[in-house]
Amino acid sequence: MRTASGTTPTSPIELDRGVPRGLTALLTTAMAFSMMQLFLIGALGPRFVDGLGVSEAVLGLTTTVGFGTAAVLSPVGGRIVDRVGPRRALVGLLALAAAALGLIGAAPGPALLLAAVALGGLPQALANPATNKAILAAVPAPKRGVVAGAKQSGVQLGAFAAGLPLATAAGLFGWRGAVWVAAGAALLASLWAWRALPADPPPKAGAPSPGGGAPRAPSPGGGSLVAWLAAFSLFLGAGIASVNTYLALFGVLRLGMGPAVAGTLVAVLGIAGIGGRVGWSRAATPGRAPWFPGLLAGGAVAAALLLALAVRVEPLVWVAAVAVGVFAVSGNAVSMVLVLQRSAPGRAGQDSALVAAGFFAGFAVGPPLFGLLAERGRYGQGWLLVAAEFAVAGAVACAWALRDRRTGGSTGA
Repeated sequence: MRTASGTTPTSPIELDRGVPRGLTALLTTAMAFSMMQLFLIGALGPRFVDGLGVSEAVLGLTTTVGFGTAAVLSPVGGRIVDRVGPRRALVGLLALAAAALGLIGAAPGPALLLAAVALGGLPQALANPATNKAILAAVPAPKRGVVAGAKQSGVQLGAFAAGLPLATAAGLFGWRGAVWVAAGAALLASLWAWRALPADPPPKAGAPSPGGGAPRAPSPGGGSLVAWLAAFSLFLGAGIASVNTYLALFGVLRLGMGPAVAGTLVAVLGIAGIGGRVGWSRAATPGRAPWFPGLLAGGAVAAALLLALAVRVEPLVWVAAVAVGVFAVSGNAVSMVLVLQRSAPGRAGQDSALVAAGFFAGFAVGPPLFGLLAERGRYGQGWLLVAAEFAVAGAVACAWALRDRRTGGSTGA
């Protein structure tokens, strides 16, 4: 936006020590709402089963539909963000998240519920490319890892919101009322993004948005990091999605918890994930970051094994929820830090989207496989399946880190 004199007015975001004031909070909020539906369905799963007649298998299918849509659309979403700019993309994803949540709240049965979560796949496809593009456009390089970790923690902030305040609201106003509250909050966030962010330039086909720089060819072996991280994210996402979708239901059906206490499990996971994502991303300097995905996957394996043991030793479920947050969900944040560190100028949106596509594909595949075991009451075997998925993710990450070390970092994006 320009004045009559042709100058650009001062952005509503004020600079504070090199990072635009309010930007981190806005990006964190956008990430929270981009995946809010996942956590709401997980935290309110027992109420969906009772209120809509949704079986354990259909509950897993909702996640498959939403994240399958996100996986398919992510590469396109990345190109869109590179062309239209972060402001338009962030406003759009928050408005779409509000619409999807509103439809979930209005769903009379499983059919419309599945359609609503499919719509919710669109903001998921835009989230990482849009927020990463905003970071590259506005945040100095030394601070990008910290801001990236903070905004990635928004996903777990969404888990906390779904698991505690919204689950509590569901007890007071019904689950539909709780979902509609979330939809209204997402709509308000879209207005915040519109007012807070500086205007994007007119979209130009094939041209990156500000902050991306002119496109250039990637380094030798270009694209290798993206491919490895997408594979890592596929298996990591499969395990995380199973935990997110079935943890509360596991607490109710196998551990005898009430719905509110079981929802608190999701909130605990969310709080741990916030700390884990911020802490690990802050520590992920260029020299150490390549080793972090494998390390975090190893911790995630231990967390899944604790869930399996919780079938017999119930208190371990709380330790396991914390460990999943600290290790498993932090892996995606470190992946995005690596993308920011190594993406060629002009490709941050596309590279972020391709890595996210692998993550979302895992979210689509994991819960249905777990659901087949959950319907038979075999939660212990389900958590062992999750441990195996995390172990494969760790093997992929370690293989890439060793290769990256041998080639001196030339396998970057």
